[in-house]
Amino acid sequence: MARPAPTIEPVPGDPAATVDLGTERALLVADYHAGIEARLRYERGVELPNNAAERRRRLLSLLDSTGVDRLVVLGDLGHKLGEPEGVEREELDALAEAVVDDRGIEITVAPGNHDGDLDALFGDREGVTILPASGGLIGGESGSVGVVHGHTWPDPELLSASTICMGHEHPQVKLEDSVGGYRVEQAWVRGRVDPATLVDDDPPTAIDAPELVVFPAFNDRSGGTWVNVEGQEFLAPFLPDAFVDADCYLLDGTRLGPYRGV
Repeated sequence: MARPAPTIEPVPGDPAATVDLGTERALLVADYHAGIEARLRYERGVELPNNAAERRRRLLSLLDSTGVDRLVVLGDLGHKLGEPEGVEREELDALAEAVVDDRGIEITVAPGNHDGDLDALFGDREGVTILPASGGLIGGESGSVGVVHGHTWPDPELLSASTICMGHEHPQVKLEDSVGGYRVEQAWVRGRVDPATLVDDDPPTAIDAPELVVFPAFNDRSGGTWVNVEGQEFLAPFLPDAFVDADCYLLDGTRLGPYRGV
C-alpha cells in the first residue's frame, strides 16, 4: 500500500531533524530533560552548573536557522517524573515563552516517562499540544509522520505513517582505536521495522514496513546507551525485536553501518 513519504532530514552536527509536512515544516528533537541538574543533585549528589540558558539558546538557534513552523519534542521535555517545579518549571516556562510567544512557533510534545504531569504546566496553554503517551501523527494530506517517545507501545495508527520517530534510547556508539583507546559519540539509529512487532495489538493488514528513526538525546548530560556494545539493552519494549535492519549514523552524517557491527 503506497503512502506519501515525508523525509526526515537530520541537521548536520546536531541531535535534531527537520521534516516538510506540506502545510508546515517542523523541527524534531528528543530528550530535552529540562531541569536535569537539579534532579542529578537531588538523586545522585552530582553538582553541575545549571545549563538551562545554553540549552535554550541551542534550541532557539536551531529553530531560527531552520525556519520551521512547529517544534516537535519526542518525549522527556522535562526531567522530574511528577509535576514540574522549581528551576525545571522556570526553564520550561521560559522555553515556551521564547518559542510560542516570541517566535509564534507551536510546540507538540509526545510525552515520555519523565513527562508525568506536563498537563499541569501546559494543559491550557495556547500553542502547546500534548499527545497521548502512545504517540500520534503529525502532517496531513501530503503525508504524515508518527511521533512517540518509545517508553510504551506505540498506537497502531502510527503504522499508517511511512516514518516513525522516537526518543527514549539516547543512542550512542563506543568507537575504539587499535591501541585500546575509545571515545563515545551520540548517534542516530534508522531502519525498517516489522509492523507485527512494533505494536502490542495485531497490526492492520497490508501495511508496508515503516522506517523507524531513533533520535539522539538533545541533552548531552542525560547519558545514553552504547548500541554497539553487547549487554547494553534497548529500553523500549519493542526494541530490538521490531528492527528488521538498522544502521547507525554519527551526528555529522557519517554512516557506520549496521548498529550491532560498529
